Amino acid sequence: MPTVPRRTLAAALGLATVLAVGACGGTAAPPAAAPTAPASAGQGPWTWTDDRGKNISLPQRPQRVVAQFDSAAALWDFGVRPIAVFGPHRLKDGSRDRAVGEVDITKVESIGNAFGEFNVEKYASLQPDLMVAGMYEKDKLWYVPPDSVQAVDQLAPSAGVMHSGKPLLEIIERYAQLAAALGADPKAAPVAEAKNRFDAASAALKTLAAAKPDLKVMIVAGSPDSLYVTYRPDHPDIKYWGELGLNIVSPPKPSEGGFWEVLSWEDADKYQADVILVDARAQSMTIEEMAKKPTWAKLPAVEAGQIYPWRAAERYSYLGYAQVMEELKANLEKARDDVVK
Repeated sequence: MPTVPRRTLAAALGLATVLAVGACGGTAAPPAAAPTAPASAGQGPWTWTDDRGKNISLPQRPQRVVAQFDSAAALWDFGVRPIAVFGPHRLKDGSRDRAVGEVDITKVESIGNAFGEFNVEKYASLQPDLMVAGMYEKDKLWYVPPDSVQAVDQLAPSAGVMHSGKPLLEIIERYAQLAAALGADPKAAPVAEAKNRFDAASAALKTLAAAKPDLKVMIVAGSPDSLYVTYRPDHPDIKYWGELGLNIVSPPKPSEGGFWEVLSWEDADKYQADVILVDARAQSMTIEEMAKKPTWAKLPAVEAGQIYPWRAAERYSYLGYAQVMEELKANLEKARDDVVK
């Protein structure tokens, strides 16, 4: 049973990952990331208190940052250039996984490309100053295998950013603050443009929600044995869309562990919606696979063809969620709101 919304669901959904390891060859440390602020800004001690309450103190600002894939993607959008990433970032054909956002995977090293993969030896060879990772459970850095934590902690301090239990905007702003602390310019033109785009996308989605108050939207993930219906309060993105006025179908309470109500496929018709957003990650069943489930095929939204992607692992940046909401608005604009009577 999944206990967090953005896990690979490899264990939670009982699916094997389909991503191959994308580690680059060689062990030589790459050059330090290009500076994002004048060199003088990095002089003197550097401190940061992460979302575990852990106090990090270094002689100077970290230059060699390694980050978990969506933390890397968020920091990248705010102007920080990690030297290496871990977690899904490279597809089988060698192209960039959408999960890693705008990160140029040809210019970063790989510590591992799937859940459970973290090459400690490679990490050590890069001589990191700091590691950054998201968290969905208290004190647990996402994508850092439990049996590697002790070794990793001995090599460089780590900074955890909590991805659950907080509003969407607060999580995004936390990454903005960390990026600024790492030397990025919070007033840089790309950052300001992304914020304006996010605000515009939010306003547009709010306008659409007001124009279609009867449009019922349900958001799910699937495994061979179960349908996972999102519990709105536990997902920062879905909660935010609800605050904008989107009519989201949500269980009254989640199953044990939170985030979802887990249904058998026989009970897939427990909730009805005009539109269903389906987890677009490789670890969830595809829409085509779910179509083979008789109860799914008979759902009103499925029969109406109103099935669209849910970007469940989007990075927490203004640019990332601007793109998500623009896509969501475009899909909902063409959706009928009378599928469920």
